[in-house]
Amino acid sequence: MAHLTNPGPFHPSIPRPLHNPASAPAPAAAQPQVHDHGAAPANHNHDHLTSTTQLRTATPGASQALMKSPSATHALIRGDRTAGMLTMSDDHVMMNQILATHAPDGRDVDVRPLLYLVEDILNRATEHVNFIIKGTQAQIEMEEKAQQANYIAMLEALTFTIDRIACELSYKALRGSDPHTTTTAIFSFLSSYAWDAKLVLSLSAFALNYGEFWLLAQIYSTNQLAKSMAILKQLPSLLEHTAPLKPRFNALNTLIRTMMDVTRCVVEFKDLPSMYISPDAPALASAMTLIPTAVYWTIRSMVACATQISSLTSMGHEYGVLATESWELSTLAHKLQNIHEHLRKQLNLCYQHIEEKKDVDTFHMLLKLFDPNVAHIDNMKHLKALIYAGDDKLPLLDGATRRKVGLEVLRRRNVLLLISSLEFSGDELAILEQIYSDTRMHEAGMQSHYEVVWIPVVEHSGVPLSEETRTRFEALRSSMPWYSVEDPLLIEKPVLRFIKEIWHFRTKPILVVLDPRGKVLSQNAIHMMWIWGSAAFPFTSYEEEKLWSKETWQLNQLIDGIDPLILDWIKDGKYIFLYGGDDIEWISKFVASARTVASAFGIPLEMVYVGKSNKREQVKKVAAIIKERKLSHCWEDPAMVWLFWTRLESMMFSKIQLGRADDLDPIVQGIKKLLSYGREGGWAVLSEGSNILVNGHSTTVLPTLVDYVKWRGNVAEKGFNLSFIEYHDQLHNVAHPCCRFEFLATTKAPESIRCPECHRVMEKHTAFVCCHDEQAIPDSLFAS
Repeated sequence: MAHLTNPGPFHPSIPRPLHNPASAPAPAAAQPQVHDHGAAPANHNHDHLTSTTQLRTATPGASQALMKSPSATHALIRGDRTAGMLTMSDDHVMMNQILATHAPDGRDVDVRPLLYLVEDILNRATEHVNFIIKGTQAQIEMEEKAQQANYIAMLEALTFTIDRIACELSYKALRGSDPHTTTTAIFSFLSSYAWDAKLVLSLSAFALNYGEFWLLAQIYSTNQLAKSMAILKQLPSLLEHTAPLKPRFNALNTLIRTMMDVTRCVVEFKDLPSMYISPDAPALASAMTLIPTAVYWTIRSMVACATQISSLTSMGHEYGVLATESWELSTLAHKLQNIHEHLRKQLNLCYQHIEEKKDVDTFHMLLKLFDPNVAHIDNMKHLKALIYAGDDKLPLLDGATRRKVGLEVLRRRNVLLLISSLEFSGDELAILEQIYSDTRMHEAGMQSHYEVVWIPVVEHSGVPLSEETRTRFEALRSSMPWYSVEDPLLIEKPVLRFIKEIWHFRTKPILVVLDPRGKVLSQNAIHMMWIWGSAAFPFTSYEEEKLWSKETWQLNQLIDGIDPLILDWIKDGKYIFLYGGDDIEWISKFVASARTVASAFGIPLEMVYVGKSNKREQVKKVAAIIKERKLSHCWEDPAMVWLFWTRLESMMFSKIQLGRADDLDPIVQGIKKLLSYGREGGWAVLSEGSNILVNGHSTTVLPTLVDYVKWRGNVAEKGFNLSFIEYHDQLHNVAHPCCRFEFLATTKAPESIRCPECHRVMEKHTAFVCCHDEQAIPDSLFAS
């Protein structure tokens, strides 16, 4: 290995690095000058002595030249540097020389703690505007790490190497040596280290010299020892002429900051996890070919900076006003900035590659974790994987106490994951809150059956949320009485992918049910919640089948607890017309005709308008007219209309999920007809008490009422109910209104569905629909 130049008679001989004791010469021997790495000296001892004699002869001459003619030395230094820049313009030849010195021995040096110390020195010395205030978590962790015994031992082992490079930088700067020669000597000395270690060790040596310079400048006026040392270095004289030196120090600071940027970049490449990115990855391969050049020009820049500082302290402030010197620093800074930009671009591509690999691994981990065939002790692994795996944050907000809590509150509990975007309908939320509150009230004094956790789906790509998005999230979260994720950014991209691909989340909220061991009982129990509320617990398919076995096609099943007044009518055995649509002219005729028929046959009749499944604003206008004209009872609360149609859609979804969508039982057929009729025109359901008599379209129900004189003669024999049904069915068999079901493109539609009228498989069409209703109720039939 080539050796560093002996510092001369005014500097003690510096011992060789501790990492290569076998090749170290006797302590009394002087070190030879740097020679070509590949050439072996013919007579080592002779060359050794000759170089020492030459050096010791030359050094006094240099000192005399400095004392006699400072301007001549200025010219010498400028000439040497310019010649170095010009003669080494061929980067290919230059880098071949540098690569020839590179012979790493496989040692692994963790340079992070050392780099932290160096950054601390240089940031304070340059008054770096982006300097991280001491005390941040990252720095505290680094300081604690630097205090560990193994890192202290590492620093002790590297101290001699750092000191040796520092002395070389100082001495060569004073002599005005060719910067490329000095840079190559440093590379030869550090030949056994990896590129990142070469760079950080060299930067550490430079920081020692530069930090000492500014430390004296900062305290010499208040510390007598520092003052005496500062006088020797001519610092008071320099600081008295700060104005003309300002461009010089600005150029120095810019170059030093760029040196640190490049160094951090190189170290980051070294720290890339090999399990996620291989050396042949395009971005990493491209960067690795540039790193030797980056390291060379960064160390070359250190040599230039060291020369500037040494020249200022040895030749005075007059040297600092030379424009050519600032130009050299600016040229180096520009070159390093270009290198840094390219490295940073490649590093970002590497991080993107790593992120994608990690996301894939996380997604596969979720698949294995939620495998129904794998048993677990509790649900903590599942919840941590979905929400937040770290222990440094409390990831949940308790809706009852408004305090942050950890995932431990959910350990071995039945957990309902309420998953939604920020487009959460106020009606949906209000009704869910009512169901949740009713459940908690009934369970007062007992442990609740389940806990609800809201998981917001927000596409964020790791960047901070916009102020608008953050405000919407916080407003929505503040209205929830259950647990919610404290920050949408905690939900990582692979989790969002899992939610969408495996649990089929699209746009509407879903409710995923986990048992106390984390097993998925239902990928979406939201439809069960709308139909039966908490009575559907634990929301399994078995429980769903059991609940359906108890249901019949009755009016109280359609209404449930939406409107207590209708339940009273049912108890009284009244005839009830449930009707809807948005054509006020048809509604007026229908109501008048119904009252005429009721009066003609003396039956107690009540009517209620329940709107339709879309066109929310139009329904509100129709309801207002009905109320104004006192046509019938109507639901003025949009939440009641929304719940009615949502429960119907949920019933349909439940039947599809259980594989019962094409059954010919009255419940399936009735639900299909109502959902189809609710899309187009008017419709009406007639019941006596809870017993549904007719479920008809506007084209058949109104004519049946208008033509009552045609079937009234059958009432005496067959009764009102049968007479009405038979005449309506005759019209229906002739009219056969078209049936249609609409599914949003973002929902999971069934492959096929049979018509509730003729039972044929319905044709599938693509439709573009606009209801001119900005606040329309979500009109898809399916929640996943």
